[in-house]
Amino acid sequence: MSEGDISQISVGEFETVSQLLASSESLQLAFLIMIIGIIAIAAAYRKFSSLIKSKKIFYTRPHLSKFVQNAVLPFFAIALISSTNAYIQTSELFENDSNSLTMELTPEETFAKILNTFNILVIGYTISHLIPIMLTKRDKSILEKEDFGMWYDMQGFVDDNDLFHKLYKWVPPTITPEDFTDEEFKKLCKTKEGINQLEQHRNSKGNPIGSYEKLVSNPFEKWKESERAKYLKYFNNCVTGNNQSGRKLKPGAKPDEIFPIDIWREEKRINGFEPLIPSNRPAGYARKKREGIPKSFKQILPVGIFVATILGIVSWWGVDLFVLATATGGLAIGIGLALQETMQNYFAYLMIRKDNIFKEGERIQLESGYNGIVHKITPRVTYVRDALHESVAIIPTRQLVTAQIINYTKENKLVPALVTVGVSYLNDPKQVAAILVKIGKRGMVEIKDAKGRHLVRQNRCPNLDENKSSCGCDKDLHVDISQPVVRFNQFNDSALDFSMWLYVKDYGSQFKTKTDLRMIMYEEFKRYDIRIPWPIRTVYQGDEKREQIEIDEKDEFRNKVIDEYGLGDLGRGEGDE
Repeated sequence: MSEGDISQISVGEFETVSQLLASSESLQLAFLIMIIGIIAIAAAYRKFSSLIKSKKIFYTRPHLSKFVQNAVLPFFAIALISSTNAYIQTSELFENDSNSLTMELTPEETFAKILNTFNILVIGYTISHLIPIMLTKRDKSILEKEDFGMWYDMQGFVDDNDLFHKLYKWVPPTITPEDFTDEEFKKLCKTKEGINQLEQHRNSKGNPIGSYEKLVSNPFEKWKESERAKYLKYFNNCVTGNNQSGRKLKPGAKPDEIFPIDIWREEKRINGFEPLIPSNRPAGYARKKREGIPKSFKQILPVGIFVATILGIVSWWGVDLFVLATATGGLAIGIGLALQETMQNYFAYLMIRKDNIFKEGERIQLESGYNGIVHKITPRVTYVRDALHESVAIIPTRQLVTAQIINYTKENKLVPALVTVGVSYLNDPKQVAAILVKIGKRGMVEIKDAKGRHLVRQNRCPNLDENKSSCGCDKDLHVDISQPVVRFNQFNDSALDFSMWLYVKDYGSQFKTKTDLRMIMYEEFKRYDIRIPWPIRTVYQGDEKREQIEIDEKDEFRNKVIDEYGLGDLGRGEGDE
């Protein structure tokens, strides 16, 4: 469009505003007072905002406090503008000047339209900030219900003081479970210890027996009260100095030292719902941890709503939006061509988010073979961090939509931890297989993470055999697995090659599991005299017979392992697979 065309764009009634203000010094003064009043309200709002951030309600009721914060300024601004409008309309400011202006609206109507424009802008600003707060509150309520579901599955959190059994009562099955005789089952049902044992029992498929009935009308509300009481205790410990730092933490301090309740819940969720120790993280930990996380739709929504409000006002004042859009179309095309790759990255980012291809915290492998954890996804680039923190791969986001990516985390709850080993030709393969089965079964019970939870996924948590609560290794396991798996792979040059594996809960757990399995393997091989040959050719000169005699000395000892542990599925025929 040419400059002549652009100059002909109608600006609607905006040209009459300057004429109206110039026509009366009283109007100019009233308009100036209103602007100064709005600025004063904004300054007071900043003080009020800082004040409310230092109050307890900001931490215990974050959504309510943010709602109040964003509603106070508009309330006073609208009150000021409306009172100014009422004063102007009831005064005699327009009587002497009404004939001096030639316009479709009277001066009173035009000035009222100016003030109404301010009111609409304030209302649009308010709505654009209040809607995301309400959407966030809704999302947090959904997460809270999911936490309640986890609490129910775990039969309570460790810091509950047995709240679960105050809200729910376990009811035994009406028929005898398959793992018990009628006599055993009836005997267990008569004692408190027996009832507890039955409650913790899992059948061969890993499923619990019996059911739970509610002891209160709304367990969810009681659980919410309990969680809020825990947070209040956490908050009071922070502000009273009864915390790990030994000093009183100040609400509203920068950087923040106290978690608001939403962040507190999120940290508990990440840490397996373990209790949070007050002040056990450095100041600003939560903000630093979430630094750089891309803005969600709810955070971008205020801009869209406010822009729509401005466009509506511009149209209301008589500006032709179609002509305006046409005038700026050429510029938009030029900018679009210049930002072509940027837009490709942005739409690729939206596709990754919408289709949930991968997200922060998941482990992926790129086409180049680089394997790491997704650190941050942005509309321009994606950061993939090596699991050992040795490097970070920075990839344009658009390339990840068309590339082949292996996601090791998404909906994958079974990852094999594989250990291979070669043993001497002089050892009996059946004995070796049985000892490997024993090693695997030890690993299932003994290999745990730093919080004492089993790393190996299994149909029945070993804790249940000790009348303890399940650690979660048997939760959400929707397939039947038989482990440990032992395989006799091949006759190698200097050894009989075996492999053995267990299924762990995620990709990262396999490394500790494999290390611990090798430690147990070394111990058991040494105990049963299972020999791992040197990777060299050995020339025997009459020593083979002596070595065979030495090995045979523990033959009966090793055969007992076969009798006790079997050969795993190596002893089954093909029809049993």
